[in-house]
Amino acid sequence: MTKMSSLTILGILVCACNSPAPAATEPAAAPAAPAPAAAPEPEPSGTPPLDPNNIASIAAGSKDHTTLVAALKAVDYVTAVSNAGPLTAFAPTNAAFAKLPAGTVEGLLKPEKADDLRTVLKYHVTTSAYQAADLKDGMVLGMSNGAKATIHVKDGKMMINDANIVASIKASNGVVHVIDTVLLPPPPAK
Repeated sequence: MTKMSSLTILGILVCACNSPAPAATEPAAAPAAPAPAAAPEPEPSGTPPLDPNNIASIAAGSKDHTTLVAALKAVDYVTAVSNAGPLTAFAPTNAAFAKLPAGTVEGLLKPEKADDLRTVLKYHVTTSAYQAADLKDGMVLGMSNGAKATIHVKDGKMMINDANIVASIKASNGVVHVIDTVLLPPPPAK
């Protein structure tokens, strides 16, 4: 279960403060004007991040990351990647997800596979904000799922495991590195 971030609490407080006061009933014969409708409260998994420059907002605003955003929503992780950080997210493109065997993405999006999807998504995030210049050949990163991933730099190309880092975007709560392959976590040690 993810912790509620201060941004989520702030959003709830803003909604509560902006809700209209109940209309007073008057004994007059004229019908009372209907009170303005309060904005519907967003569902937790669909809660838009309040900061337009955080990791979740950057992904949500990218036409190349709709599969990633759908996966984050499926396991209610939008808020998790919206927190203050600092975080580094390795964000697979839609084309990266398309390289997986047929049916993999659809299977992971099923409710009964939520734990597996969480494990995969957590393998794409680490704490601290690692800019591209901070990533060095052979550097090992501890990912949020507890497994390790390795940075490789060869001929000026940067990779994490077997995924190429094709772009890097500074976010208000860390860094997004766009990758061309979904990172698959190693099997748990026995």
